[in-house]
Amino acid sequence: MGIGIVSVLPTTRSSSLPVAVAAATISTATTRPAVILPGLGNNTGDYQRLVSTLGEAHGIPSVVAKVSRVDWLRNAAGVLDRNYWKGTLRPRPVLDWYLERVDQAVSEAKMLCPQGERISLIGHSAGGWLARVYMQEFGTSHVALLLTLGTPHLPPSKGFPGVFDQTRGLLDHVEKHCSPAVYTPELRYVCIAGRYIQGARFGGDDKIISNEMVEVGKLGGTFELAMDSGNQPPSAGPTLRARFIGQGYKQVCGRAEVWGDGVVPEISAHLEGALNISLEGVYHSPVGSDDESRPWYGSPAIVEKWVHHLLA
Repeated sequence: MGIGIVSVLPTTRSSSLPVAVAAATISTATTRPAVILPGLGNNTGDYQRLVSTLGEAHGIPSVVAKVSRVDWLRNAAGVLDRNYWKGTLRPRPVLDWYLERVDQAVSEAKMLCPQGERISLIGHSAGGWLARVYMQEFGTSHVALLLTLGTPHLPPSKGFPGVFDQTRGLLDHVEKHCSPAVYTPELRYVCIAGRYIQGARFGGDDKIISNEMVEVGKLGGTFELAMDSGNQPPSAGPTLRARFIGQGYKQVCGRAEVWGDGVVPEISAHLEGALNISLEGVYHSPVGSDDESRPWYGSPAIVEKWVHHLLA
């Protein structure tokens, strides 16, 4: 069975969308180079297979921002900032090192651009909201598309017991100070969430909410749910695993009984104003993924579902 896609269009936007054309019919002259922004704890090497898939299967050249796992220890400098303890931490200067790596990768990608063409940014996990910070600080004149993969865009919900803002205010800053998502001919935001496993609470009522699509649909952006019957998520009953993952989801969105990619809840990975897409059976990270039993956003079969957004 093929992939079924359901789109919910906002009343404030035109209902017409660009026609998706198969990558095989697009010449390399119409592709935009892409810059891949690694997620928290990931390194450049984690994305080399994605680079190969984009280049060899789709003719899309890409550059990964040069990041090592050790580099992420630089973020520890944030504890010296009093705003860290107040929960009002700002991306700069703590994350300047990352933004500089992204800017270097963007410079490389621009050298691959046909004259007058722009680039795409692909942000995985935290790399997605860091891409928004980059665009706010360095401008968007050279960016045509921001595509995020399992990015926790929204700040953690406040007022929930047991919820601790692990970003210490960073996502609050992004939400308040970065430009809102848009889906226009000039600049497009595409936010992709995975539905790999549903979380559960520890103790209390074991009932699991069966569907969060209504919540996601309220965002107001264009929404798609892609379902592939050949790659369904595993059962997510109230097992110990589901409860453990649910606690992770709770730290991100304030709720445990939601669907997500095993790390980021679906409802946190979408943005108002963007083209929001949910993919069934997709795991969060390249680390620990398996193309057959646990594909991640960059697995070849999953890339097929979103790569058309990178084609100019």
